[in-house]
Amino acid sequence: MNKKAKHLSLLALFTFMAGTILAADSWQTELHQQLPLLGHRNWIVVVDSAYPLQTAPGIETICANADELNVVKGVLAELARAKNVKPQIYLDAELKYVAETNAPGISAYRDALEAILAGKPTQRLLHDQIISKLNEAGQTFKILIIKTPQAKPYTSVFFQLECGYWNATAEKQLRDAMQAAQ
Repeated sequence: MNKKAKHLSLLALFTFMAGTILAADSWQTELHQQLPLLGHRNWIVVVDSAYPLQTAPGIETICANADELNVVKGVLAELARAKNVKPQIYLDAELKYVAETNAPGISAYRDALEAILAGKPTQRLLHDQIISKLNEAGQTFKILIIKTPQAKPYTSVFFQLECGYWNATAEKQLRDAMQAAQ
């Protein structure tokens, strides 16, 4: 293998292993391009800098050189325009208990995040429980992780995508009608 081919192979391997590093606004373009392909059971996750690179086959990580709260706002804005999906949002239960003395600025972050997510369907679970959900989903479904330079613990925001034009009530009515017809 010549030197150039070896260099390209190593670059491809690094890109595969490390994810994709994008400029401050390029993550938005990537999200905008991928969102029409995503649907029920896919996830979009906005994470801090210490979040691990996951290896499940359906998980793709991109790096955004942007403020985490701005990325959350951007994801919400894209999801609000999408007809195909709507999010169920998960937050780490631990975030509520992180002390300001251990993570300076965490109180302001929590307040800002709560304001951004006000009125949106949000659940809190232990971080490991959410990671288990991601690992399981990533075996079959696409997970897009947007990694930010944030340096505060338990600040990840997880968007589990649901169908944008169908809901659990409609599904139950459908199943009941099918059952009644048999």
